[in-house]
Amino acid sequence: MGIGTGIVLLVVGLILVLGVVNFDIGLVDDVALGWILLVVGVLAIILALVMNQQRSRTKHVEERRYDDPAR
Repeated sequence: MGIGTGIVLLVVGLILVLGVVNFDIGLVDDVALGWILLVVGVLAIILALVMNQQRSRTKHVEERRYDDPAR
């Protein structure tokens, strides 16, 4: 999941929690589903930011070997 997916989940969760749009989902409570999507969206954003920060900190080592001209 990237930052974009986290933002989408966050927005959909807020829509369900605040009751902006009322969906009639049979066996699932709209508000509970909204809270779950809200929490998962926040976690997805945090995880994406942490992984992106770690990716930018990596160091690449280049090893060069030269033949000995005396041989």
